[in-house]
Amino acid sequence: MKRLVIGMLALMLTTGTALAEKNITIGISKIVTHPALDALEKGVMDGVAERFPNATFDLQNANGELSTAASIAQKFKAEKVDISVGIATPTAQALVNTIKNKPVIYCAVTDPVDAGLIGSFDQGEKNIAGVSDMTPVKEQIKFLASVKKIKSLGHIYSSSEANAVRLAQLAEEACKELGIAFVPATVSNSAEVKQAIQAIIGRVDGIYISNDNTVVSALSAITDVAAKHHKPVMSADPSSAETIPVLAAWGFDYYKMGRRTGRLVADILAGTDPETVPTIFMTDPSDIDLLLNLDVAKTLGLSFPEDAVKKAATLVKDGQIVKQ
Repeated sequence: MKRLVIGMLALMLTTGTALAEKNITIGISKIVTHPALDALEKGVMDGVAERFPNATFDLQNANGELSTAASIAQKFKAEKVDISVGIATPTAQALVNTIKNKPVIYCAVTDPVDAGLIGSFDQGEKNIAGVSDMTPVKEQIKFLASVKKIKSLGHIYSSSEANAVRLAQLAEEACKELGIAFVPATVSNSAEVKQAIQAIIGRVDGIYISNDNTVVSALSAITDVAAKHHKPVMSADPSSAETIPVLAAWGFDYYKMGRRTGRLVADILAGTDPETVPTIFMTDPSDIDLLLNLDVAKTLGLSFPEDAVKKAATLVKDGQIVKQ
C-alpha cells in the first residue's frame, strides 16, 4: 500500500510538472483599454503564471467595437488557443457564441445569467465558467447622498453592454427606494459620453457611474463637465479614479479579480470541469476599495464622514495618491 501511495504521488507530481511545462496559449479579449481592465488583464496573466509559468498570451483589445470582439473570437477559434478569457460582457459573449469546443472564462461580467453566458449562478455550463463583478449599487449611491444632498441623480450608461443595462436598472431601483429622481442618458460608444453628460448636467445634483466599460473609458469627459458645473461624480471604479478627479470611487480591486480569474484558468487547464464551477463573486472585504478625493471635496465645499476617511484604502490629497 505504501508503495502504491508513493507511486500515485510521484505520478501526480510528474503530471503537474508536465502541465506546467506544456506549451499553452491563452487568448485574452478585453472590450476596451482603461486602468481597471488593464489591471484585470495583468492579474489574469499573473494568476495563470503561478502554476503555468511558460504559458503564452494572445492579448487582444476590441476598442469598444462589437464587430471587433466577434473577429477576435474567430481568431482564437481558428488558432485553437487552449483557453479563452473574455474581459467584460461583450467580449465574453462573442467568445461563448463562437468557441464551442474549448473552455471560455468570463470575468468582469456583472450578471452572466442575464448576459446569456450561463443558466444559473450555481454552476457553469459546458466549457464556460467565470468571475462576476456585481457591484453594490445602492450602497454606492447612498454614500454619495451622505456627502451631498441629492434630489436628482444622473447616470450615463452604454445601451449596448448587457452589464451596463442591468446596472442602470439597479441604480434606478435604488434611487426609487431612496427617494431620488433618476435621470439616465444612454450612449452607444465612448465618443458620445461628453454629449450625454452635457445634456443632463443641468438637471441633476450629482452623477453616478457604474462599472460600465464604455463610459469609464471616457470618464475624464464626465469629470471635466461636472467640475465646470460644480457637481460631484461617484464612480464604481477606484482604479481609474486615481488619475481622474471623481469625488469618490467605491468598487473592486480589479487586479485581485484578474488574479482570481487567472487561478480559475489554471484550475481548468489542470483538469477542473468548468460545468462544476459556480459563478465566483468577489465578496471578501479586502476585494473592495474605497477611494476619496479630498481635493475634489474641498473644491466642491464638501466633506467626508471621518470614519469613511479612516476606512478608505486610497486618498487623493494635495495632488498626491495616499495608500492607507
